[in-house]
Amino acid sequence: MSTSVVRTRRDTLGTSALRPDGGAKVQGSFAFSSDVWADNMLWGATLRSPHPYARIISIDTSEAIKIAGVETVLTAEDVPGQLTYGLIDSDQPVFASGLVRYMGEPVAAVAADHPETCRRALAAIRVEYEVLEPHVNPEDSISGSVPPIHPNGNLLRHQRIVCGDTTVTGPVVVECEYEIGMQDQAFLGLEAALAIPDSDGGGVEMIVATQWLHEDRKQIALCLGLPEEKIRLTLGGVGGAFGAREDISLQVHASLLALRTGRPIKMQYSREESFFGHVHRHPAKIWVRHHASNDGMILKIEARMVFDGGAYASTSAAVLINAVTHIQGPYRCANAVVDGFAARTNNPPCGAMRGFGVVQACFAHESQMDKLAQACGLSPVEIRLRNAMRTGDRLITGQPVESVAPVERCIRETDAIALPPQMTSSPHELSLPGGSGRTADRSHIVRGIGWGVSIKNLMYSETFDDYATARCRLDNGVVTLKFATSEVGQGFVTLAPQIARSVLGVDTVIVDPMDTTIGSAGSTSASRQTWMSGGAVDGACRLVRERLFEHVAQQHNLDPLQLEIDDTDIIDTRGTLRISVSKASAGVAFEETFEHHHRPTEDLDENGQGNCHVAFAFVAHRAVVDVDTELGLVKVVQIATAQDVGRALNPLSVLGQIEGGIAQGLGLAVMEEILMVNGIVKNPSFTDYLLPTALDAPDVVAILIEEPDPQAPLGAKGVGEPPCISVTPAIAAAIRDATGRAITRVPVRPSDICL
Repeated sequence: MSTSVVRTRRDTLGTSALRPDGGAKVQGSFAFSSDVWADNMLWGATLRSPHPYARIISIDTSEAIKIAGVETVLTAEDVPGQLTYGLIDSDQPVFASGLVRYMGEPVAAVAADHPETCRRALAAIRVEYEVLEPHVNPEDSISGSVPPIHPNGNLLRHQRIVCGDTTVTGPVVVECEYEIGMQDQAFLGLEAALAIPDSDGGGVEMIVATQWLHEDRKQIALCLGLPEEKIRLTLGGVGGAFGAREDISLQVHASLLALRTGRPIKMQYSREESFFGHVHRHPAKIWVRHHASNDGMILKIEARMVFDGGAYASTSAAVLINAVTHIQGPYRCANAVVDGFAARTNNPPCGAMRGFGVVQACFAHESQMDKLAQACGLSPVEIRLRNAMRTGDRLITGQPVESVAPVERCIRETDAIALPPQMTSSPHELSLPGGSGRTADRSHIVRGIGWGVSIKNLMYSETFDDYATARCRLDNGVVTLKFATSEVGQGFVTLAPQIARSVLGVDTVIVDPMDTTIGSAGSTSASRQTWMSGGAVDGACRLVRERLFEHVAQQHNLDPLQLEIDDTDIIDTRGTLRISVSKASAGVAFEETFEHHHRPTEDLDENGQGNCHVAFAFVAHRAVVDVDTELGLVKVVQIATAQDVGRALNPLSVLGQIEGGIAQGLGLAVMEEILMVNGIVKNPSFTDYLLPTALDAPDVVAILIEEPDPQAPLGAKGVGEPPCISVTPAIAAAIRDATGRAITRVPVRPSDICL
């Protein structure tokens, strides 16, 4: 991949800089991972189990290898190194051996001269299965009423939180069980990679769409039985991620095929295979009971949270921790008893997805807030304002919220946004529920308004040694930045040059390709890259600036502490010197590398107490919906939101994240769900797995709450996850308001409305 040059202009921090890759993406010339090609290339493909649970009796590849054009067929016996991989627990086989534990689990892989040859080879592999009864209910796994489906057992994690006086009760008690369906990340750019073997067969170079280059490299190396330095990864063009590219998918398979054949291997999934090739959002059932005073103040929370992790661990442990530690929402609560469980089943593996764990918790706690408001005779806004968390308040884990916590301001500013106009007597049919075709009848349409407010932790938790690395080189007035930060659409390729221009006063900034020739930047997830990689780029640029100031000070006999950057010049704050950065750096070069770490975190103790998170962000959503109560159709008319962003480093990019997150939250609220029957996925396509389109998108009115966080390197909080968290319960609440139905499950189905 060639080095990308960011165009020359004064796009500094705080301005709405345009994406350097935006034009190419609009024009269709941007190279995604699926566009990469190599001479003498072969195609790779994976054979997957049609059964959710079965014993493998035999695998016969003899007929497949005879097909003209087929170069090799691999099974578990051909894995030279570690037979399993995994982000947190290495429990997932490269290829199934002995048992398949979910529908779509890899069993074998082939390399051939053409995708059609691969298809024929996969069809020729004969696998004899003894089909077993799948275990699909996580409650059975928790109770131990079914045999273990994995050597590590069926319980992935149990976390209990006990806080304050557990005997406290209140005069107002509301409780309910809530359910969240399995959502797919549904990125448009499918999984794809190109693996190129070294000429001596001793290593592999890979171009891949991923969220974490160095973690991929570690797992690939272990499975290949090679040292990590023999595996070199470069980030290919990524068409969305949302958590699904944190776990590896085709990386090991492509590498094995490349080493076996000695030729480049290209692998890319079809849409159907993608549904089986990556993890999904955990489906969950959450029972919650709130005790409150007559005036609506929360006294105690009780909860039992059950997450279906599917067949393998992935990030279920981390997702569960996020869920149980956020079940109180952005509200004060002194007393709590919470039990959370993540369990194995023979359903597809689940892991990270935007807002991981907190999305599920938020639907439950916000639905409860509406029930509590009704029980206390308060409005949805007033109940939230009375309980709103403030800076310094404590979570039910005992952790103080040291982040700026403008919860009340988020609610009030959202509430002040004007409601959309009432529907006219003869509205355009596209504005009605159901859209075109005169589906809805105006006389059956009812408008509803609903609220959602949320808190989201930023970065990783529980003592994870999180860091990000960046290098800055200033050479003749031009800055070159190097980092391994995966650009998955969040806009770091725009932000990093903004940081360099602001710190160093330069115009031209070059961003080198993201690869593993520099230290890790961590994963592009958990709303962490602005804080972590932004902090690393900022730190590296500041170190270079110090050296530049020392150079200028020596030339002009000044104290370097007197020097500052003013636009594109270096000035002496106590004298008359003014010299452009370009002139001052002519003929010299300075290079520095910086590794940014956040403050340490703690593991939770046996009662779920401890400072396990780094920082927090907050957001409020108000949804306005029109519901056809006869047909059960929903049109989301407007989403109003005020989001705590710390400092808006690129307002345009922040708004893009807000609008995109709202679209994903809308999908979970009313349409997106992977449907399964006894472990069998019934809708692995965009024909039957429904996604919001432009016609479903509501008007979004957004306010950015800018109160810089002193803990953040640039004052900015991550903005990627909060938009999708509380918009889902806000839409569900609006449907309740319009229909009077309970709505305890998302996505809301027409049958939930037309009971």
